[in-house]
Amino acid sequence: MENTDPAAAFDRDPTDGIVATSHAPITFRYYDLVMAAFVAILLLSNIIGAAKLTFVDVPFWPQGWWPAPDGVFIYGAGILFFPLGYVIGDVLTEIYGFAKARRVIWVGTGAMIFLAFMSYIVTALPPFGGWECAASGFGGERPPTTTGNPAIPGGAICQMTYESVFGSTWRIVVASITAFWAGEFVNSFVMAKMKVWTKGRALWTRTIGSTFVGQGVDSLIFYPVAFYGIWTTEAVLTVMVTNWALKVVWEAVLTPVTYAVVNRLKKAEGVDLFDLDTDFSPFASSDPKTA
Repeated sequence: MENTDPAAAFDRDPTDGIVATSHAPITFRYYDLVMAAFVAILLLSNIIGAAKLTFVDVPFWPQGWWPAPDGVFIYGAGILFFPLGYVIGDVLTEIYGFAKARRVIWVGTGAMIFLAFMSYIVTALPPFGGWECAASGFGGERPPTTTGNPAIPGGAICQMTYESVFGSTWRIVVASITAFWAGEFVNSFVMAKMKVWTKGRALWTRTIGSTFVGQGVDSLIFYPVAFYGIWTTEAVLTVMVTNWALKVVWEAVLTPVTYAVVNRLKKAEGVDLFDLDTDFSPFASSDPKTA
């Protein structure tokens, strides 16, 4: 029977065991594992990395140039690992198509909403009076504190330190969830479209290109919504541009890793999906047409 699938016309080595198609198989071997990795990195990046600002000193940066006039680039520590989520997002769209990636984005969004809800409830619960910041448990030695407040001579108070890590304002929560949702959908859309335009060639152009656009949308939403009016306008713009640039550079650095994962998964799944007739609405069904 003649193959009428337009994706079959795209260049593929017929001996590599991978079929170019726009119709996903009913099941995949590793889709659930990729989804789990995506959601795990997303949540851990928001829990561990979001609360800390750090910096890198670039000695060769021209003096006085924005966004680091003194050569010190300030960025959120979470961006060291959060872009791994974009790498996996690229892998999801490249291997499993936009429809399957859409399902994962919604799962990730739901997980972030639950994380925000759980954090709010747990931090709002009244702390037990004997709860102290010590690994040894109740009554153990408390760690030193940087404050000179005589009210806490023995060390930090656990409720305060707990809130400083897990507590977030409503603006940061809304900004984080909205920026992730919009940025990931834009990233996946650009990735899927560029794959068709390039006929599956030059993977690096679409992984970097989709991150360039997707992370741009993410940063444009997150930093103004979360911090405008709290930080100075210059600080918002500086951190926004710096974080966006570092994420894109980090994605480019990880290109060999992306290639290795994509090539291995394509061989394992046996298909190369092209989104030729996909409904790209974020609210469409996540069940693509099957072969």
